Amino acid sequence: MSWILWIIVGLLAGWIAQRVMDRKGGLIKNLVVGLIGAFVGGLLANAVGLEFYGFLGTLIVATVGAVVVLWLFALLAGR
Repeated sequence: MSWILWIIVGLLAGWIAQRVMDRKGGLIKNLVVGLIGAFVGGLLANAVGLEFYGFLGTLIVATVGAVVVLWLFALLAGR
C-alpha cells in the first residue's frame, strides 16, 4: 500500500475511533492515532491469527487498533 493510502487509512481510522470513544481531536491527532492504531491493530490481528486484505480490511484493523490506543491512553491518563 502506498504511503498516501496509509495516510488516508490513518486519518479515517483515527476519526472513526475518535467518534467511537467520544473524544475530540484535530486532523493531526487523528492521523497519529490512526497510524499508531494501524500498527497496534496489525499486531493484535497477527497475535490471534486473523488476516485482513484490501482497503476495508486494513481500515477495520487500523480502527480497532486506534480504539485500543485511545482506550489505553484514557486508562493511563485517568479519564
